[in-house]
Amino acid sequence: MDVGFDAVEREGLCDLFTDLGPDAPTLLEPWTTLDLAAHLVLREHDAVAAPGLVIPGRWGRLAERRRIELATRPFDALVSTIRSGPPPGVFRIGWVRQVANLNELFVHHEDVRRANGLASRSNPLEEDVALFRNVEQARWLLSRRLRGVGLELAWAGTDRVVTARRGDPTACLRGLPGELLLFLFGRRDVADVELTGPTQAVDAVRRTSFGM
Repeated sequence: MDVGFDAVEREGLCDLFTDLGPDAPTLLEPWTTLDLAAHLVLREHDAVAAPGLVIPGRWGRLAERRRIELATRPFDALVSTIRSGPPPGVFRIGWVRQVANLNELFVHHEDVRRANGLASRSNPLEEDVALFRNVEQARWLLSRRLRGVGLELAWAGTDRVVTARRGDPTACLRGLPGELLLFLFGRRDVADVELTGPTQAVDAVRRTSFGM
């Protein structure tokens, strides 16, 4: 079972929060580690406002107000809440932990790591398998804004390739599973990937805003 990798990422992120403190930068400028910690607490513990993290308009504004309120709490208390794991309810469901929680925690862990000078890391093979499965499952959603060309996603060092978008010409994005996931979640500037293919396809991928 790979359900535990969300817990591994959660613990690693919380350790990093503790090491860096509340004022460290993240890739989500202008958010600091305090802002990101408040975001994660809201996501799992505020059932009313949390949908606003993905739904714009009034709901989104409510979520941002609640997040700002949470950011007035002591940083250590926020980190302790995150470290305690998901509360009873949807975030403890196995498939939610395997997909949504793992994606969220892995990407935000890297948002903090890379904004503070930490290089890309090697994951256990089992975690890479879990991350590539998530890349496969989310590829259509995260690449939905790509138009007019195709895109293949290749796990570097293996023969695993999946089609994100069908089209001609087609570009190929190659990297380790975590790096592919970061690119698809809009972290193209820090993702350690190789983008190859016809110029038209490569340029279209570079122009596209990937992510939720």
